[in-house]
Amino acid sequence: MAEDVVDAVDGRRRPARLRRALGGRGALWAAFAVVHVALVAINLSGAGNALGDVTLVYRVWAETAQHGWVRMGIDVPWVYPILAFAPMTAALAFGSEWYGATWLGLVTVLDAIAFGVLLGSGTLSRRRRAAAWWWVAFLVLLGPIALGRIDAVTVPFAVVGLLWAAGRPRVAAALLTIGAWIKVWPAALVAALVVASRRRGEVVIVAAALTAGILGVSVLAGSGGNALGFVAEQAGRGLQVESPFAVPWLWWIVGGTREATIAYDRDILTFQIEGPGADAAAALTTPVMALGAVLVLVAGLRAARRGAHLVALLPPLALAFTTVLIVANKVGSPQFVTWLAAPVILGIVLGGGRHLVPAGLALAIAVLTQVIYPYWYGWLLIANPGFVVVLTVKVVLLVLLLLWAVRAVWQAGSARTPSDESAA
Repeated sequence: MAEDVVDAVDGRRRPARLRRALGGRGALWAAFAVVHVALVAINLSGAGNALGDVTLVYRVWAETAQHGWVRMGIDVPWVYPILAFAPMTAALAFGSEWYGATWLGLVTVLDAIAFGVLLGSGTLSRRRRAAAWWWVAFLVLLGPIALGRIDAVTVPFAVVGLLWAAGRPRVAAALLTIGAWIKVWPAALVAALVVASRRRGEVVIVAAALTAGILGVSVLAGSGGNALGFVAEQAGRGLQVESPFAVPWLWWIVGGTREATIAYDRDILTFQIEGPGADAAAALTTPVMALGAVLVLVAGLRAARRGAHLVALLPPLALAFTTVLIVANKVGSPQFVTWLAAPVILGIVLGGGRHLVPAGLALAIAVLTQVIYPYWYGWLLIANPGFVVVLTVKVVLLVLLLLWAVRAVWQAGSARTPSDESAA
């Protein structure tokens, strides 16, 4: 009988010990390391050439500048903001043959810094633990693209910037502005911070001063108008096959039409839709995106004017702005899904269970993205019905995520939520 009691007590203790082990920093850091090692290995040797943009495009740009031939964004217009060239050049640190590995190491280090900030140095709260495990799961489900594009460099800036938004708004503004000058999308987070923060004046001043400094240095380096060339370069793109707006044409192709096709654009290096109305749809994405951003801004300003607390307003507002940029986008590249990490992490840290829906939707979107890219991307390029279904479901989930975020922003302005800004 005594042995049975001991066994029962030990049986109850084992799950408790397991929970404590999995909830500790050691387990989280071990998971972080295992996932990043696996993603690095897949990028370097896995199927689908997920690192192709890095080794075949970024490296060429970096080498042409190194040899003094052409500096992208300085000597010629470029598709990216000027600071994108910094990590691309840094990846040459150990030579051209190690470019891909160096790039992946750089992204891993940046992720580790952001992960450390997320875990913090004090007592590890349940929400931060949950956010850290969510991020690890998100990376697994999204796959190699999570590290293999310039977007991966901006995610750690965005994560840390949002986590520090309440207590260190000036530092947050600086980090998010730097991220925006690497890849435009963190500008949406700057806008969310300006609306949600009670110290918005400081945020605007820091963002404006840093932007002026970056542009000033670029002009001194000889860029002229090329420093803003990414605006025109993006505006001139066609309707990319992964774009949400491309789904009707993909179903048209599935239906057997010969009027619409999927073609490779050698100037932009992407697969795009060609057919009746495709160019008009591509042109329509810009005003639709602007309208969507304005509507989100209006909802955010309403909430702020009604006294919504930063803790209640900033996570859904950041998520709404970010999702608008993905849904109303003529490009729709798989790496855009990495943008969801920062606002979702912030939502889990500040809102806990209230953000289970966007956390779950983002995980589902991530796994559907990996189903399409990089392993079976070719099936989408021939409009295989199964993969068009996968893309369609992904778009539907993105729309649902946007609707959830807009609703949460509206609710933040309808009822005050007692919170503490220092929770960030």
